Amino acid sequence: MSENDNLQNAEGIKETEIENTSAEPTNENLESEAKTTTEEEVETDAEDYVNEIEASNAEDAEDEANAERHEVEEKDYHAMSLQDLATELNRLLKHHKIQTISKQVNLIKAEFNAKFGELLEEKKEEFINEGGNELDFYYTNDTKKLFNQLYKDYKQSISSYYNEREQNLKQNLEKRLSIIQEIKGLLNIEENINTTYKHFKELQDSWRNAGPIPRDKYNNAWNSYHHHVERFYDFLHLNNDLRDMDFKHNYEQKMKIIDRAEELAKDDNINRSFRELQVLHKLWKEELGPVAKEHREEIWERFSNATKTIHDKRQAYYADLDKAYEKNLVKKEEIISNIQAIAEDASNSHSAWQKKIKEVEAHRESFFNAGKVPLKVNEATWAKFKEAVRTFNRGKNKFYKELKKGQYENLLKKRELIKIAQENKDSDDFAVVTPLMKKIQSDWKKIGHVPRRDSDKIWKEFKDACNYFFDRMHQQRKAENQHLYDAFDKKVKLLDDLKAFELTDDNKANVDTLKSKIAEWKAIGHVPQNKRYIDGKFYKAIDDAFDKIKMDKSKLDMVKYESKLENLANPDDTRLLDNEQNFIRKKIGEVQSEITQLENNLQFFSNVDETNPLVKDVLKNIEKHKSELDSWKAKLTKIRGMYS
Repeated sequence: MSENDNLQNAEGIKETEIENTSAEPTNENLESEAKTTTEEEVETDAEDYVNEIEASNAEDAEDEANAERHEVEEKDYHAMSLQDLATELNRLLKHHKIQTISKQVNLIKAEFNAKFGELLEEKKEEFINEGGNELDFYYTNDTKKLFNQLYKDYKQSISSYYNEREQNLKQNLEKRLSIIQEIKGLLNIEENINTTYKHFKELQDSWRNAGPIPRDKYNNAWNSYHHHVERFYDFLHLNNDLRDMDFKHNYEQKMKIIDRAEELAKDDNINRSFRELQVLHKLWKEELGPVAKEHREEIWERFSNATKTIHDKRQAYYADLDKAYEKNLVKKEEIISNIQAIAEDASNSHSAWQKKIKEVEAHRESFFNAGKVPLKVNEATWAKFKEAVRTFNRGKNKFYKELKKGQYENLLKKRELIKIAQENKDSDDFAVVTPLMKKIQSDWKKIGHVPRRDSDKIWKEFKDACNYFFDRMHQQRKAENQHLYDAFDKKVKLLDDLKAFELTDDNKANVDTLKSKIAEWKAIGHVPQNKRYIDGKFYKAIDDAFDKIKMDKSKLDMVKYESKLENLANPDDTRLLDNEQNFIRKKIGEVQSEITQLENNLQFFSNVDETNPLVKDVLKNIEKHKSELDSWKAKLTKIRGMYS
């Protein structure tokens, strides 16, 4: 396969094939213009491994942020609880662009629905076993409500995103079609060749800046563009110097891309090498034009071979994953067999059933943590697991339904606990009675079910007696800790003073005043545990005040950071400072890695002038990261000083 094939033979047109055309290309004829005239060549397709990369790049081309989807972690959602799934969905919505998480969201939704469906079946069986009418059954919970709201937010956001993007993509496509038409028209212009060539280069710049287009038009648009660029270069046979200069530049840059691709072919980090290979194909296709005909076949073959090597290694990697999934399947089949054996066990005592319930719960946990199984058996394995658990639950429910006659005895036991609670609720001997009240609360939980008609009533009696005692105990403790409440009142007043504080024109005096208020705040001391939220309000107000001071941003940032460290500092406990120091060290490492990566990227442009827009962006980004690195290092120095 040659580069010609990859561009649908756009580079292989002969001089005699150039013909004047004036029809503007449309979405429908983009693909036909990007191919040559022979039927055999029209039918030539790129290799699968190139198609895979081009399809991914086409998707990314609709929005630069699309590429971030490759970095979004896909976790083992099967091992997560309903609450964990809702939390993970919330995290994705908060920390990632909406268009990059569709795969993860769909997997989470499918897993949540399956697990909630299982829970719903269990609750329904319990409801019916307790005498309820199936038609009256209804169940939901807070986790389900939260998940539904999060998924609704996702659907609204993704819908808005696609609606906004669609119009931009259409406009950009029209812009690119217009540029192709102008390049075609250059073949008909009778003017100085240098003037025409200059116009051609301007059109190329316009093309590069024309913005994203729909993914289903991406390859055809680029192939059509390359096709007409080739026709123009063939048209330049009267001025080979201009053409050869571009050919030479493109050849040098493509050789660098090939060298890098061959390095990646030796890299054992499969996903990293594949992602970078996608970038190389994007550069090859979007940033660079053709090379001299005598080199085209040779360089494309080298690039294609390196691509195939990476693709084959990736396929082997996924084949190994499939083997691991087969091992997971064996584990899950064994777990299902264990649950089936427990369900068939004839033990019929409360303690035996409690033991079996714990065993099944442990097996359920092991099942969810066993990892993925091959996709082709995933649903069948899940269904088999649910049926085994359902069979166990039926036996359990039947046993406890027959135990209802023992619930009256449980009722008598709970009434004894209510009597103890009521007899001791007025006691002032908190040291002795508190452990007793806690014990009867624990005993209450262990007794088990009582008749449903009595459940709410006796619970209210017991709860009211316990709450009465503990409320009295808390009031006494509050009196003993009055100094903490006094400190809280002082902090409320100081916070009000801070909010009313007006800045002067003297920045130094403003900073000194705010620092003195911080010192005064710390000197007041601790407040009750349930009032500690006021510390957060105070330091938020301090930050707001600092933000209003017109000072050098970096200096002001450091002053604010010192304020934060004052809040974290505790001579008796350095854990908060330790966490902050570890966080800063991590940030320093991340920024240093970013700088190294950007400096490595510059190697692709070693022969490109620093005025090149791409090079300028990279250099600007490096300087930005270096400045950020200096700031983090300064903060690290500050926090180290807090330990002395």
